[in-house]
Amino acid sequence: MAERKIFAGGEFLIGDVGHGDVFTPEDFTEEHKMILETAKDFISKEINPVIDRLEEKNHELVLDLLKKAGELGLLGTDVPEEYGGMGLDKVSTTVVGEAMGTAGSFSVVYGAHTGIGTLPIVYFGNEEQKKKYLPKLAGGDWCAAYCLTESGAGSDALNARTKAVLSPDGKYYILNGEKMFITNAGWASSFVVYAKVDGQHFTGFIVEKTFPGVSTGAEEKKMGAHGSSTRPVIFEDAKVPVENLMYEVGKGHKIAFNILNIGRWKLGAMTMGGCKGCVTGAVKYAKGRVQFKVPISSFGMIKQKIADMAIRTYMSESMMYRLAGMFDDKLGTLDEKAKKSGAETAKAIEEYAPECSISKVYGSECLDFCTDEYVQILGGYGYCSEYPAERYYRDARINRIWEGTNEINRMLVPGTMLQRALKGQLALLPAAQAVAGELMTYSPLSVQLPDTPLALQQHVIKMSKKLALMVAGVAAQKFGPGLVKEQEVMGKIADMVIEIFAMESGLLRTLKLIEKEGEEKAKYHIAAVKAYVDDTMPRIESWAKQVISHVESGDMLRTQLAGVKKLARYQPIDAINEKRLVADRIIELESYPF
Repeated sequence: MAERKIFAGGEFLIGDVGHGDVFTPEDFTEEHKMILETAKDFISKEINPVIDRLEEKNHELVLDLLKKAGELGLLGTDVPEEYGGMGLDKVSTTVVGEAMGTAGSFSVVYGAHTGIGTLPIVYFGNEEQKKKYLPKLAGGDWCAAYCLTESGAGSDALNARTKAVLSPDGKYYILNGEKMFITNAGWASSFVVYAKVDGQHFTGFIVEKTFPGVSTGAEEKKMGAHGSSTRPVIFEDAKVPVENLMYEVGKGHKIAFNILNIGRWKLGAMTMGGCKGCVTGAVKYAKGRVQFKVPISSFGMIKQKIADMAIRTYMSESMMYRLAGMFDDKLGTLDEKAKKSGAETAKAIEEYAPECSISKVYGSECLDFCTDEYVQILGGYGYCSEYPAERYYRDARINRIWEGTNEINRMLVPGTMLQRALKGQLALLPAAQAVAGELMTYSPLSVQLPDTPLALQQHVIKMSKKLALMVAGVAAQKFGPGLVKEQEVMGKIADMVIEIFAMESGLLRTLKLIEKEGEEKAKYHIAAVKAYVDDTMPRIESWAKQVISHVESGDMLRTQLAGVKKLARYQPIDAINEKRLVADRIIELESYPF
């Protein structure tokens, strides 16, 4: 197999990506498949039978399940073998995350523990810290938590007021402050805590629950994720040994922001698994629910809902594994010394910060869509806690808030790419200028597409990239550095970029499948891509027009809108029929069909 090309973060927007350059679920090794089955088996045998007890916030049960997950290796995919982990690739981590997406509140415990609770030590802990803490965390003997948010420092994380002062004898840092909304707080043995040394230098610490001065407040009464622990963590002259300071004084932001990138990707993987659970639950109910003497799965509008759920999930799944493959490809370029450096690994992952934000936004909103339709298909039963749809619905809502709100992540997508462009790290501005030049002579009527599967969709995605570049270029020229303050504009550019990455991920996966298995084997995948592009292109055009209408006026507005019209020219397809094809396959299988 030819090696995949390694792209820079955000580069997908300015260049052509071949289907051979993406990792897809069809590329799973036997080991990946075995890990997925192990994780699914754990959920089927250990989680599902006690799901109601978990909702009661059963402390002993949660920690027992965490220990069992650790014994199976499910907590240590990202932890090197020398510290008690598995040391596997990022695809393996994504596979476990996908399976955990159906584990109810336990997925919250798992996500916080294996991601933001453990990875700061993996990537930024020193040798002694890794040896002391990672075996306990990878094995499930200890539960981990992450303490960043404060009452006055949510999205503005660096505005933390928790303070750390070196003790007179130089043996301890004395921490004072309070962290809010801390997942796993009531159960955790270790906390990754951020505080300002001398009130100025933002720094990370590893804090054990047994350290003097460490306590937790009352459990928060939450909308969903009832089986997880969410409490404030309080530090009152808490004594933290100096050897528990992480990385360097004043470099806590490097830990926090790098770990949040990884947390966003891991969250995306879990939401994708949740979406698959919604599709399967919805179609099983629809086949069994009889109205007017026929199953409601035979009704066209129910079919459309089921198809839309599965099609969006297909784009999400394609995106998440594409990104995991990008991580593995980038990490594969590191030499042996760099591979052993957690900071170098985190830096390699940081390359794809825009894609991490994309996966978090798309995955969480895809799950929200799927849970909403799941409830709707069940009707009144979906609103009752007797059925899992109600729990899915409640649990899903938090995903658009934590790991950085979706609004913050929308700002980060174009913001990070523009920042890199200004540093010469991403050729975004030349690409935008090239599009402006092409528009002078481009005529959509002269385009001749090859007679190949998805040629139209491939062309539309290419034009969508040009449209996003055009809009970003016009906005950047108008506002300059002040563009970051035009949040509505940044948000709409982000939406265009997010949907382009989603469409392209599904397209490339499908083209790769066609090459490997042929059109007949890929016909449902082809239908999914056709229907999704047909739904999405009008929205991309609308966002582009809204930005241009805000930025320009008079003759220049008319000129720019004419450019939008050229690039967005698209002949709609019979998407209703494509969705029926997908829906019928789902109904036949009674599960997610891809």
